[in-house]
Amino acid sequence: MGSIAESLRTAITLILSGDRDVVSAVETSLGVALWSVLIASAIGVPLGVAVALGKFPMKRTVRVVLNSLMAIPTVVIGLLVYGLLSRQGPLGFLGLLFTPRAMIIGQAILATPIVANYTASAVQGADERILPTALTLGASSLQSMIQLAREVRFGIMASIIAGFGRVISEVGIAMMLGGNIRFFTRTMTTAIAMETSKGEFAFGLALGVILMAVSFAINVFLTVAQESHRA
Repeated sequence: MGSIAESLRTAITLILSGDRDVVSAVETSLGVALWSVLIASAIGVPLGVAVALGKFPMKRTVRVVLNSLMAIPTVVIGLLVYGLLSRQGPLGFLGLLFTPRAMIIGQAILATPIVANYTASAVQGADERILPTALTLGASSLQSMIQLAREVRFGIMASIIAGFGRVISEVGIAMMLGGNIRFFTRTMTTAIAMETSKGEFAFGLALGVILMAVSFAINVFLTVAQESHRA
């Protein structure tokens, strides 16, 4: 128990002192996660709306595929993207492997089905009369869709936050595509895994505290936003 308390004190000291390794890992994690979620949202939100509202053959199959992709192991995504970006791969000439951009690509692929699925569920749960009513009142198709998006905005926001939570805590893709390079591609999760295996429990604990704080802050933001809307 004493060693844990001592590690916690050391972890707090590392955080408050602005340790360079800690700051670099936090900045890399947040940067990669934010860009990944932005790309995933740009693809996943329209895809989710299309799946929810569209009438096309094999619609159920598409939903099954999206649900299945939510559970795909991260190392599989890492392996596939690694194959594409490696020197022998079709995109190897871009020189992206072991860079933050490679991590962003892999994590965007990971987050897209999550955002799409939750968005589709939010849209399907909306009042069915929103679109017909908006069209009847003279709104264009685009204006009707915007109105629908406003009605389910918290569901869409929750889908984006779920995607962010998935990628900020991800290890496999970050390790395989980033290479855990110090001050370049080392994230909080890869640093925690590496430093803890080396016996540097305090350093891993410091990053773990920050990671938990980020997750907590995001969930508080969503909760406050939803309660403000209800009020």
